Formats: sequence, structure tokens, C-alpha cells
Amino acid sequence: MYSLQTERTFSAAHAIVIGGSRESLHGHDWRVRLVVTGPTLDADGLLCDFHLLQRVLEQVIAPFKDGNLNDIAPFDALNPTAEHVAMHIATTVRPSLPSGLVSCEVSVTEAAGCEATYAVELIS
Repeated sequence: MYSLQTERTFSAAHAIVIGGSRESLHGHDWRVRLVVTGPTLDADGLLCDFHLLQRVLEQVIAPFKDGNLNDIAPFDALNPTAEHVAMHIATTVRPSLPSGLVSCEVSVTEAAGCEATYAVELIS
């Protein structure tokens, strides 16, 4: 199985609800890692084009840059936890990925040593 990964970062604030209490608004330099896997390479010897992955990931995170996640869809209605951010990015990226891939995994780091990951199986 082959895998490719790309990373991007963005700065954004959030205030999540934990146990019914909303924490204070605070910011992070979020690191987002997108990993795709697949069993075969194309005629050029590629699993998929890195530039495509970078472009798709950039498009998904662009609305979050330098913003308050609590004010930006879908987090204006969804608790902006690292887990929800990872899930949103993975499910939003999914339709733009080329065929032949079998999984997509997004990991989000909001602080050193604190990472949340959401994985999507692309074929059944």
C-alpha cells in the first residue's frame, strides 16, 4: 500500500464547550496533515499528484485562516473541537480526491502533542 501526505497550517481562534461550559476564546496555529493511501500507481508512477492534494486542502482550510472558528460554518453550529475540525476537513476533501485511493486520513494538531485524527474509507 502506498501513501502520500501533505501538511498545511492556519491560525485561528476557537472556544469549545467542555462539560457544558464554554472555555475562553483562544488561538492556535493549527497544523493539518492529509494522508491518502492506495494500492497501485498510475502510468507515471504516481499514487496521485501532490499538487492536487495541496490545492484541495488549501481550499478547505482557507475560510478558517485568521478567523474565529465559532463564527465560521460549520463550527457556528458545531463545537469546534480538534476532532470536529479533522472530521470536517476529511469529509470535505473526500469528493475532490481521485479514484483509486482507498483511504483518507486527516490529523489536526492544535498544540504540540495534542492531535486528533479522522479517517475515511474511500471504497467499500
